[in-house]
Amino acid sequence: MRTGAGAGHTGYLHEAVCYDSDEHLLAVVVPFLLGGAEAGEPTLVSFGARNAALVRDALPAGCPVTFLPGGDVYARPAGAIRSYRHLLAEQVAAGAGQIRIVGELGRETFGDTWDWWARYESAINHAYDDFPLWSMCAYDTRSTPAHVLADVLRTHPRTAGPGGRHTANDEYTDPETFLLENRPEVADPLQWQPPAADVLDAPAEEARRIVRAAGEGRVGGARLDDLTLAVSEIVANAVRYGRPSTRLRVWAGDGRVVVSVTDAGTGPKDPFAGLLPAASEHSAGFGLWITHQVCDHVTLQRAPEGFTVRMTVRD
Repeated sequence: MRTGAGAGHTGYLHEAVCYDSDEHLLAVVVPFLLGGAEAGEPTLVSFGARNAALVRDALPAGCPVTFLPGGDVYARPAGAIRSYRHLLAEQVAAGAGQIRIVGELGRETFGDTWDWWARYESAINHAYDDFPLWSMCAYDTRSTPAHVLADVLRTHPRTAGPGGRHTANDEYTDPETFLLENRPEVADPLQWQPPAADVLDAPAEEARRIVRAAGEGRVGGARLDDLTLAVSEIVANAVRYGRPSTRLRVWAGDGRVVVSVTDAGTGPKDPFAGLLPAASEHSAGFGLWITHQVCDHVTLQRAPEGFTVRMTVRD
């Protein structure tokens, strides 16, 4: 049985907390956490060190709230979705009628990788539909860029405030629409230079060879292996599901390699492609999902000239 704002609600309840002071943040999240603990619900916090300490100090001693560790499993959107789905499935199997989580993204996500984290915030409105989850995502309005806050309102159906206020966001956009929009793409500085390789219609095996030659010595061997796997999947997708011609471009610098693959098609119709596991290994979505697991940043761009996947790995 669900409690609080989740009472009578089915599936996922996704709210933003846009706060402007420590007191504001605590006034929203502490009652949320205490309500879950008092109801015997799994109640979790996924904050950075500073805010985790702030919340921990504000809770009564012995309050049964779990503070989740960070780590690489949450470093990429698709990996975070996979890890959270596993965690939520465990809680439901143990009998949870509702699970409460309050979390935040690191400030480093607000830079040139925000586009895929915006897609993450949108996609989880569907990705966690199978679970009785009530989550709050905290954003500090003093340090969060305006364009990020605009996306927060578009990807969270509601905003939570002090005093138990829950306000519908008029700007909220359903994931099926949001995820097929072009996100503003920030050019990697490497792309200001001519590419190390620019090749038309290279088959997957040749694409792997080109990327490995360009990236050798630029990033570690394991990271280069990840990139060549991703490129192989995306080139195969372009050949199988896109339209000719296929263009492969590679930029390499110390500690970073960027690859883009463009075909003349329109890209996958599935708005969740890459962020959620594909229904079949024999689909374009499976290759994109693998790519989102192993790369440090992936962008998807639809333009009149075609569909482009850009992949980045870093040491």
